[in-house]
Amino acid sequence: MLFDPHPLWLDALELILDSIDVTVVGRTTSSEEVLELVEERQPDILICETATLNGGLSGDALIRASRQRLSTLRVIVLGASRDHGDIDAAFAAGALAYAVKTAHPEDVAVAVRQAFDHTIFLARSNGDVAHYVTPVLASTEDGNVSLTRREREILGLVAEGHSNRQLAGMLWVTEQTVKFHLSNIYRKLDVANRTEASRWAHMHGFAAPALTG
Repeated sequence: MLFDPHPLWLDALELILDSIDVTVVGRTTSSEEVLELVEERQPDILICETATLNGGLSGDALIRASRQRLSTLRVIVLGASRDHGDIDAAFAAGALAYAVKTAHPEDVAVAVRQAFDHTIFLARSNGDVAHYVTPVLASTEDGNVSLTRREREILGLVAEGHSNRQLAGMLWVTEQTVKFHLSNIYRKLDVANRTEASRWAHMHGFAAPALTG
């Protein structure tokens, strides 16, 4: 199910989801109607904007209220805000992923597949058949950090000093997709940037595995 106060974004999202065989069972520009549709249509996933118009529910309130009505609902935010406070609030409310609206369509597909399958979906930039990468756990001294195989791969390559452009070329993905994975890695490792991520990788003996892509 889709929510955005601007109809053009709903059209764009539906095209992206149709391309990966995900059926849209409802769409609305009203935050209040989201709750009605969640109860009525029982969707598997809600993709929503957290900025609302005309005094509607706030983003984190919308996410919480939707999940209260359907506990199995997975929520992905496709938002205009880059503010860390807004992003943190979305995750605290129960969102599984947050993508900014300047993201490449591949990144939206990645987020949807990850929410459905707990895997990473990557579309090859040369049009070859897409492939799936199953999650693995990266062990740390403090417990386990849940990194997917692709995230582990990227973390190891970052630790070797490769730039985003080099990573994109090596992995046959866009730079936006690399940035999407890096943002997930930073969040999972609780680090602020690639320098801290690289330091973490070296401290925990991470090396880049053989490329799967």
